[in-house]
This record gives sequence, C-alpha cells and structure tokens, in this order.
Amino acid sequence: MRLVVSFSLGVCHFPAHPKSTIIRPLAPINRKAYFYDRMSAVPMALEKERPRKEEMGSKNKNKTLLDLFQPTASSAKRLKTDSIRATHSDSVSPVPPPSHDDSSSSDLTAQQKSRMEFQKLLAKARRNLSICSNRLSNSNSKGEGVKLEELLVEETWLEAFPSELQKPYAKTLSKFVENEICGGALPIYPPTHLIFNALNSTPFDRVKAVILGQDPYHGPGQAMGLSFSVPEGVKVPSSLVNIFKELHQDLGCSIPSHGNLEKWAVQGVLLLNAVLTVRNHQANSHAKKGWEQFTDAVIKTISQKREGVVFLLWGNSAQQKSKLIDESKHHILKAAHPSGLSANRGFFGCRHFSRTNQLLEEMGIPPIDWQL
Repeated sequence: MRLVVSFSLGVCHFPAHPKSTIIRPLAPINRKAYFYDRMSAVPMALEKERPRKEEMGSKNKNKTLLDLFQPTASSAKRLKTDSIRATHSDSVSPVPPPSHDDSSSSDLTAQQKSRMEFQKLLAKARRNLSICSNRLSNSNSKGEGVKLEELLVEETWLEAFPSELQKPYAKTLSKFVENEICGGALPIYPPTHLIFNALNSTPFDRVKAVILGQDPYHGPGQAMGLSFSVPEGVKVPSSLVNIFKELHQDLGCSIPSHGNLEKWAVQGVLLLNAVLTVRNHQANSHAKKGWEQFTDAVIKTISQKREGVVFLLWGNSAQQKSKLIDESKHHILKAAHPSGLSANRGFFGCRHFSRTNQLLEEMGIPPIDWQL
C-alpha cells in the first residue's frame, strides 16, 4: 500500500501502516521546494530508519509537511545516542585527558629525580641486607656453619671480580673468620650479616668516591660494616665528630645528631675499611689474616675497571694504598687522619668534601649530598 501525500493542502492525513517506510510525492510539486528537501539530511535519515510500531498511529495524525520532515524528540535523541555508541565502539578505551601530575618524568625537577634515584638505591641496599640475613637464618636452622662467600650478594661486585673469594688466600681467610664467629670466645664485629655491608650498599658501577678506614670499631654495637659509620642511637666516635666539623666548615652542613653514613654509601661513597672484622675490644685483632689482600683487590678492581673515582685517603695507612690507584684515571685527595690525635695536623681545612663534588661535577657526574 502506498502512502499518498497531497501537497496542495496545508495539512496531510494518511493512514498508518507498519510496512510503510518510504515517502514519495505522487502529485506535481514545487520543484524548488522538493529539491531543497531532497538535499536535506533529515528526509534521508527518515527513509533509512524504520519507524517503531508504537510510534506509528495516533501520533502521526494531523501533521503538517513541516512536522513530517522534522525529527521527533525521541528519534533525534535515539540518533544522537546511536552516533555516540558508534564513535566509541571502534576504540578499546577512551583516551584520558593529559595528566598534569608532578610525578610525570618530564615534569620532575632535578631534585625530585635525585630523590627517586636515592630511594631506589636505598631499597636495593636493604634488599641485599635482607638476603644476607635470610642466608644466615637458613644456615643456623640447618646447623651449618657460616660461609663467608655467601655474605657478598651485590651482583655488580660478583661480576667485577668473580673468582676473588675462591682464591687460596680467601679460602684461608674465610675459614679463620668462620671459626672466630662460630667457636671464638669473644664476639666478632660487625654483626655477621654486615661484614660486606660496604660492598652490598654501594654497587661497583655506582662508586663515585672511596673513603678508606682501618679496621671496624671494636666496641659493642658500634661497627656496621661502613668505615667511620655507627648506627643511629650510638654515641658518635671522636673521629666522626671531627669529620662532621670539617664538613660544616667546608660546606656549611649542619652537624647531625647521629653517625649513620648509610646515605653516603647509597649515593656512591664506598666506605671501605682495610680490615672488615675485629674481636670485641681488640683493635687490629683480625689484621694480617687476609682481609688486606681482599680489600686491596677491591681498590685495584676499581682502579682498573672504572674511571674518574675520587679517593679520599686520610692518614698514613690509607695513603699507602695510593700505589694501587692509577692516578691518570682517578683523583686522589690526601689528608691527616680525623682522629683526635691528628685532626689538627692537616685534616681540618682539607676541604675534601667540596673538592670531591667539584671534581665530580667537572666530569659531569652528579655531586654527593653530604648533608645527613
């Protein structure tokens, strides 16, 4: 059945039929008006879209031609909804607006990036410490003795000198230290899991500077495996007090209330003692047992495989290690030892901290934040 529309009247009447989908004029019409209507998108959209049955009927009675070619509110809303759905159907997820969060790497300041890098390295040092503790716990639970070689866990050092702890001298050293820990009459410092704390806290490829000490503090609770450093809550030793005084005079750093130098170690300052263990209240009790050969190997490896490292040699014992360092590749700063007996004979006023940062910056290396 065809739908007939009379263009001679202002109002058209037509019967509703569910199958009537196309509107075509049969009577002569005004060609200009018809051409305009044919160019309109509205009649074409009405031809393509099949009317729903419930919208046919009484709603289509007594409509003018203008009403006929104008979309109803419901059909316009439906067309808009369909268009939106089609737009989003081809994409997996909507694109979020640009983020203005300061955590974006492009928006981070140099200070923020440095802080993030420090936290990353600190987490790695703490992870290494946890690995050592777990290995000791497993050995104790099995009733096995401590194995010194299992306490060096930092991968970069194991790669730098992979067979050092397998050499004959190192095996003799390991047996001595293991016997001292397990069967000795006196406690051994630092705690077993901190013996290689200097290497486990400062990766080989991150070393910027080296501060050489002699042997660990031999009082209870003092030694923590980092030269000159003591845990928080422990009285700051006189040598470290003098180090803080020089740091204050040199860079204006405030004197901290603790002596934990872990922040320096994580930033790339290798705090290395020549001897890594000691008996309770017996200074130099583990000297000439093999530790000197091991720590000499550490210094040689840095000298041979790295460039631009600053060595801070305080006192005669440390300065004797200068022969292990290639001065054409590295920088050596010498001064008196910071102990109370010698600090006034050349340590105070040496300005090693500012000079270290100056040398690093000249090489394009980020300086050390010495403030604790």
